[in-house]
Amino acid sequence: MKFALVNPAWDFHGSVYFGCPDSHYPLELLFASAKIQEAGHEALLIDAHLDQLSVEDVRQQVTKFAPDFLVIPTAPSYLFWRCPPPELRVPKQWFAALSSQAVKVAIGPHSSATPRATLRKLECDVAISGEPDELLPKLASTPWAQIEGCSWRAPDREHIALSSAAANMQSLGPLDFSHYNVEGRSHRHHVFEGSGRGAELEFARGCPWACSFCNKTLFRDKYRERSVDAVLREVDQLIARGVDYIYFIDEIFGVGRRNARRLLQGLAERPITIGLQTRIDLWNEESLGLLGQAHCISMECGIESVTEAGRDELNKGCRLTTERLSELLIYARQRIPWVQANLILTEHDRREDIQSWQNGLKSRGVWVSEPVPMFPFPGTPDYTRMFGVPDDHAWERAHDYYTNTFRDKGYSDIQESQPIPLEDLECTY
Repeated sequence: MKFALVNPAWDFHGSVYFGCPDSHYPLELLFASAKIQEAGHEALLIDAHLDQLSVEDVRQQVTKFAPDFLVIPTAPSYLFWRCPPPELRVPKQWFAALSSQAVKVAIGPHSSATPRATLRKLECDVAISGEPDELLPKLASTPWAQIEGCSWRAPDREHIALSSAAANMQSLGPLDFSHYNVEGRSHRHHVFEGSGRGAELEFARGCPWACSFCNKTLFRDKYRERSVDAVLREVDQLIARGVDYIYFIDEIFGVGRRNARRLLQGLAERPITIGLQTRIDLWNEESLGLLGQAHCISMECGIESVTEAGRDELNKGCRLTTERLSELLIYARQRIPWVQANLILTEHDRREDIQSWQNGLKSRGVWVSEPVPMFPFPGTPDYTRMFGVPDDHAWERAHDYYTNTFRDKGYSDIQESQPIPLEDLECTY
């Protein structure tokens, strides 16, 4: 069987999306491609975002390949599954343009949270809930109703999965980048000066906490680690191809301290710099020193609130005081060129307290974000608390709430100032 895996040329005009617009490694497609080939099938991976390909360019490649399955994600890279563009405009356009005899398969946060609505909006045949890495090859050999996380529709009936799939991380061996355009990427995620060649990898998936705002519950939820040796083999491949910076897309880097230490020790021996997102309360002075020795140049830390009450309201599970968090951030900055503390708008933080905390840390070289409004992504604890279990109109409901709440209060400074209604973006009413 043949699988065409297509990462579209993403366009975020009019969206409330606040992720990075640059291209990133489509790790979900790279891992799926490896598993498809392991199962004895053929895989064609096309990254239209990286290679700046038009729909027509990709259509010609797909037509020539004549796939049995056409797979398109609903968000740009695993990195942004937790904060995807709410609208399905881009995958809808690409499924329609690449229409063929192939079975059309959607993967991503939308098919995980609202599989029925995703099938309807994209007019596709299959929607995978959860991580698709190991599931996609099964579409060729297993009755779909027996595949965990597989929703599908046929002319005479429909099957909606009641659970999501999670990959066995130990089975995800080192990726082979020999057929990927590594040299085509110069973007270094979350590095704001200088130049080089960047890439993204993942060491672990999931997170043991249940922060109320975090969109990972319906996919990538349980914490799991990959083999340290497999990750280091990927690092060595990328170094040989000229990569000098790797951003780890792990939800929370550093949870599994023993193996994270082994990974950092291996990275310290290699000519590579790294970036990551984490919680500062996972680290102490000794482990932050090791992070610096591993050539970390960008560290993004979720603080969320400058008060203990605010962090408790968000269910952060943080046991450290604000003063201790500040000490660790400052200590990290003495060893890492860019340390960023992220804040969320909460009712517990007074503007004057936020400014005082920001000014204190900025004077010591730590960058502190302005408090950002949070989108209630369907499936997050916040969405469930406000609206209940996600239904077929969950994304429209969340989008309406977000725009109505923050239109006058202000969005994040990296978002569109006048986002377009979701129904207009998708042309669905």
